Amino acid sequence: MTETNAAPVTGHSPNALAAVEAEIVRACKEARRDRASVTLIAVSKTFAADAIIPVIDAGQRVFGENRVQEAKGKWPALTSAYSGIALHLIGPLQSNKAKEAVALFDAIHSVDRPSICQALAKEIESQNRHPELFVQINIGEEPQKAGIAPGEADAFIASCRDSYGLTISGLMCIPPVDEPPAAHFALTAKIAERNGLKKLSMGMSADFATAIMLGATHVRVGSAIFGHR
Repeated sequence: MTETNAAPVTGHSPNALAAVEAEIVRACKEARRDRASVTLIAVSKTFAADAIIPVIDAGQRVFGENRVQEAKGKWPALTSAYSGIALHLIGPLQSNKAKEAVALFDAIHSVDRPSICQALAKEIESQNRHPELFVQINIGEEPQKAGIAPGEADAFIASCRDSYGLTISGLMCIPPVDEPPAAHFALTAKIAERNGLKKLSMGMSADFATAIMLGATHVRVGSAIFGHR
């Protein structure tokens, strides 16, 4: 399986969602995995409600956003109008946005430093709301990207649990764009396994089929569903 086998980009429409779904089904079958073991996160960042509604109407219920403020501006009305919506924060989180993030999101994929751990622990206790938490791994050790270096991941995960009392569900990674993703996905899966983490947020429009082959439980697909921004 190579990343070139991923679903084609066809623009936001029920047909585009169906094409992505078919590719997930195919990748799961090839990997001998149950389709239910993979959650499709439709990445709706930068798209307004009128682009999102057709995708909801087509049956999609899990969506990803990069920024707390953008999500706060468009999702409350949509979640009131449609049942069963789950929101995932897949972009970087600032400590001063932790209160809003815990209130709004069902999962946060960008736990990557002690200040975020402290802020999230405070808000989870205060609000008695428990979004799923993913530690972000800077799997390519790229200086411009957020995340914990692979060599520091074990200690950081232990600190999340022991120092801050956080329940960590899994890991998230974004491989370097100019490198084949498979080795990066495999390393992320290995880190997760040795830390007893069952969930892996990895794979985007160009490489989600490869990610599924290597154990992804959550794939973050934007352009293949919504078209290019």
